[in-house]
Amino acid sequence: MIKALSESARKAGAVLAHATRAQKDAAIEAIAVALQERESEILAANDEDVRRSRTEGISESLIDRLTLNGTRIAGIAGGARKIKALPDPIGIVKRERTLPNGLHLKQVTVPFGIVGMVYEARPNVTVDAAVILLKSGNCALLRGSSSAAKSNEILVNIMRDAVVSVGIPADVIQLVPSSDRSTVTELLHARGLVDLVIPRGSAALIRTVVDEAKVPTIETGAGVCHVYVDKDGDLAKALPILINSKCQRPSVCNAAETLLIHSEIAGSFLPMALKALNDAKVIIHGDQQSVAAAKDLGINASLATEENWSTEYGVLEINVRVVDDIDQAAAHIRTYGTNHTEAIISENPKSIESFINQMDAAAIMINASTRFTDGEEMGFGAEIGISNQKTHARGPMGLEEMTTTTWIVTGTGQIRG
Repeated sequence: MIKALSESARKAGAVLAHATRAQKDAAIEAIAVALQERESEILAANDEDVRRSRTEGISESLIDRLTLNGTRIAGIAGGARKIKALPDPIGIVKRERTLPNGLHLKQVTVPFGIVGMVYEARPNVTVDAAVILLKSGNCALLRGSSSAAKSNEILVNIMRDAVVSVGIPADVIQLVPSSDRSTVTELLHARGLVDLVIPRGSAALIRTVVDEAKVPTIETGAGVCHVYVDKDGDLAKALPILINSKCQRPSVCNAAETLLIHSEIAGSFLPMALKALNDAKVIIHGDQQSVAAAKDLGINASLATEENWSTEYGVLEINVRVVDDIDQAAAHIRTYGTNHTEAIISENPKSIESFINQMDAAAIMINASTRFTDGEEMGFGAEIGISNQKTHARGPMGLEEMTTTTWIVTGTGQIRG
């Protein structure tokens, strides 16, 4: 299966490699137009997936990620157009110099080639990944979850029809069947056929891909993200940042899972935070001080366990802890965090600098919501995933992260002595 898909992708990729920016942009515009013109087909397929998933007892957080509507489809099309508007990432000269022996060296960006995506429940990833890979000159092998099978099928068919309409081969975008688990294993073992695999989804999925893959991978990561409110934090800023970080869309990886509060402002901010979280219907776990404060307010809160502190909830659920100082906050984050996104609320430049220096995170937010760790919010148009690792790609991965480089060495007859 994967051998046949990769062979057809390699042929299509030879055409894509010579496509101009204008041709790639025309293909992306055709995709954006087709998505909105064929909205009814997408919604019908998605409704079938959602109904089946609910019958199978899939969690509401995954249902939220799975569900499409007119607004989300318009957003997906808009994200594609934002990618279209970005510069072509291929052929950029990263470094250039002439050696004393006269050799001229130039390092330029090129596509990876064939990129496999393994992801769960989110049909928007089908389009985001395909469009980012198309613009960066890569062919996409998309292996979504069976819960989104109908949605992914119609989306890929729409995109294939769209690119063909502007002269780009359909096989630059292909769907790997999700009905059989073996297709994931085959994709992960396709070394020499597939150039890169990127997982996107739960911590369990990501770990499975990284552990089993023989193909090079870029590891996207789970998000146990923290909001730390410093003793010099502006509490008028802190409260809406906390609620936005946790509640704006709790199912995503950049939602906050733990609130840390400096002890010097706990007396004023802790009751405010607990009440706001309770009003937002957030389930609260906390340390002894937080649980006691919640009880005084008539709010239910349970004592947090080690498992709670390290859990990515993906729902309206949060941990709350009072810490002695910024060093204890940083130690907590190093113990339980996943190097994704960490936020500090403070007006003190020294505290902010200390926080930054103690964090090992893909993104650090200063007086801003954790929800801004997002490709579209950061100006990438969309993202193919958020990487917590320390390879060339860290944080939201857009067009530039989907390229590698080639050295072009030009001589005038030089030979090595």
